[in-house]
Amino acid sequence: MSKRRKWCVALSAIMASALLGALGARSFDDDAWTRDFTAEPGELVATGRNPYFILEPGYQLVFEGGNERLVITVLDETRIIDGVETRIVEERETRSGQLVEVSRNFFAISKRTNSVFYFGEEVDLYRDGEISGHEGAWISGREGAKYGLMMPGQVLLGGRFYQEIAPEVAMDRAEIINTSSTIKSPAGQFARCLKVEETTPLEPNEKEYKYYAAGIGLVQDGSVKLVRYGKADLPEP
Repeated sequence: MSKRRKWCVALSAIMASALLGALGARSFDDDAWTRDFTAEPGELVATGRNPYFILEPGYQLVFEGGNERLVITVLDETRIIDGVETRIVEERETRSGQLVEVSRNFFAISKRTNSVFYFGEEVDLYRDGEISGHEGAWISGREGAKYGLMMPGQVLLGGRFYQEIAPEVAMDRAEIINTSSTIKSPAGQFARCLKVEETTPLEPNEKEYKYYAAGIGLVQDGSVKLVRYGKADLPEP
């Protein structure tokens, strides 16, 4: 789910909670979506490279579209989450030059399968230069949350999996639509891109699409497109 929809998640979560109470806890447990992931001790590490997702300190993606700008930076920082050393990836979003959100996301990659797993995020939402909330934040291992699959090491057309598993907070899931999209962006033209449809049972009527290019990663997120990618100068941690 795009960070641009975070503001409405809290209301959606309240509505979802009411539905769960009326229909039972299995209401949102769709067996068509993989939600159970296992890893051997020592299998998950904080640094590595998936064809569509790069977890190397200093790697940066910059997106723009309309009045929005999104900067994603792989930091030279790690944190132990749910017993796993994870890499911190910062997402910084501005709108009309004003900061609207900063999130610190926690990822780990499998040495065995090359799959990238998502262990949660810390979220700071901004209004008029001040922090206004933390909606959408979750951490694997806390309050029933557990890590999800962000990007499989082997892409399967039609694959469906949960990216976030934090009941009533974040339940994003992804479906691989095709592996043949072409994206034109200020950073170039990218062929044979992976197209991913993202949905969440917390907002049943919403869909978003992301596109990934091999060797680069995300090249389009909704309406924002890649304008620059590569190594960035990182501040001291």
